[in-house]
Amino acid sequence: MVPHLTTALTGPLLELEKRIMDAQPTIEYWFRQQWQEHAAPFYTSVDLRNAGFKLAPVDTNLFPGGFNNLNPDFMALCVHAAMGAVERICRNALNLLLIPESHTRNTFYLQNVAVLANILRQAGLIVRIGTLIPEITEPTTLDLPGGGKLTLEPVVRHGRRVGLKDFDPCAVLLNNDLSGGVPDILRDIEQTIMPPLHAGWATRRKSQHFTAYQNLAREFSDLIGIDPWLIDPIFARCGKIDFAARQGEECLAAKVADLLDDIRDKYRQYGIGDEPFVIVKADAGTYGMGIMTVKSPDDVKDLNRKTRNKMSTIKEGAPVTEVLLQEGVYTFESINGAVAEPVVYMIDHFVVGGFYRVHTGRGKDENLNSPGMHFVPLAFDSACQLPDRGLNPDASPNRFYAYGVIARLAMLAASVELQTILNEQM
Repeated sequence: MVPHLTTALTGPLLELEKRIMDAQPTIEYWFRQQWQEHAAPFYTSVDLRNAGFKLAPVDTNLFPGGFNNLNPDFMALCVHAAMGAVERICRNALNLLLIPESHTRNTFYLQNVAVLANILRQAGLIVRIGTLIPEITEPTTLDLPGGGKLTLEPVVRHGRRVGLKDFDPCAVLLNNDLSGGVPDILRDIEQTIMPPLHAGWATRRKSQHFTAYQNLAREFSDLIGIDPWLIDPIFARCGKIDFAARQGEECLAAKVADLLDDIRDKYRQYGIGDEPFVIVKADAGTYGMGIMTVKSPDDVKDLNRKTRNKMSTIKEGAPVTEVLLQEGVYTFESINGAVAEPVVYMIDHFVVGGFYRVHTGRGKDENLNSPGMHFVPLAFDSACQLPDRGLNPDASPNRFYAYGVIARLAMLAASVELQTILNEQM
C-alpha cells in the first residue's frame, strides 16, 4: 500500500517526530479545543517539506484539485468526512452545485472533479456540475481518461440564487480558487458557498496565512516543548513589485539578504551544513506559478527576460505585484531516485488521504509543483491519525502521523486566517 520511500530519516526517528508521537494525547486534546473555537474549512490540502532537521508546510490550498491522486481504496474516509462537513456547514443540503475551474483541456484536473463529485454523491447529496465558462451555453459532456465522462452545465442566476436551468441547489461547493476575481454571478447569493468567497485568491494572501500559522506554531511548540522554527518556515513580504518593469528589485534583494542571514543563524545553531535558500513566490495564487529559488541577493537583481516574464503573471494572467519570501525547506525524500514531497488532504478537520508529489527533473531545493511532476498515492488512513506506539518506533505510520499533525496545524491557521479576513471586511 505504501510505495518504497527513500528518506534521509531512515533509522531512529527525529527528536521532533518523537516529541510529536509522545505528545499524541496532548496534541489531540489541543486540536479538539481549537475546533470548538474555529470552523474548519470544507476541504484543505497542505504541501509539506521534510528536510530531516525540519518539517514544515510550504503551501496551503483551500480549493484542492488532486482528489484523483488519492488512494481509491480509502475513499470511505473522504465520504465520512464529507458527511460531517456538509452537516456542520449546511445541515439541510440535498442538492449541491459543484463549480470547478475552467480547465476543460486538463483531463487530470477533470478527473479530480469527477472523483470529488463521486465522494459528495456517496455522502448523500444530489450533485451536478456547473461551469462559469462563457462558451458553454448548454450541457456539455467531456470524455475522461479511462472511459469516464463528466457533464458541465452553464450556471444561471435567478434573483439571489444560482443553479442550473432545471436545478436549484441548497448549497454551492467551489473547486475554483477565484484567481481571476469573484464573478458577479456569485456575489450576494443567499445559498451557502463552500469555501466562502473570501477564501479565493482575489482576497486571500499567503503572507496572511503564514502569519496565522506562525502564531499557532509558537503555541503548539510551547505545548510539546520544541523550537517553533522546526515546524515553521521564516518568511517576509515584499509589496509593489513589478518584474516586467524591473521595479522593486532593490527591496526584494534586501529582504532576501535579511532572510538568508536569519536562516544561517538557525543553521549554525543546529549545526546544519546545507546552503540556505529562499523561495520567492506570488503572494496570491497557486498551481506552482510565479515561483523561483534564490540563494543570494544577486539572484533577484538583473533578472533575465525569461525569468521576469515567468514571475510577472500567474494563473489567468493575473499580474504579480506582491511576493512572499519564504525560507526554503529542503526535501530529503525520494521515490525511485526522484525528489518527492508529501501532500496531505483533509475534509473538515480530518485527514482523509495524501500522496507524494514526485519530480524527476527537479532538485531537493526546488519547487516540485511544475510540469513533469507525477503523483504516488499514500494510504493515510491510520498513518496520519494513529501512530505505531508498539515495539517499532521507526515504523512509517509514525512519520506519517507527524505529517498529519503539521498539516492539521496549517489547516487550523487557514481557519484563523479566513476569520481575520472576514472581520476586516465587516
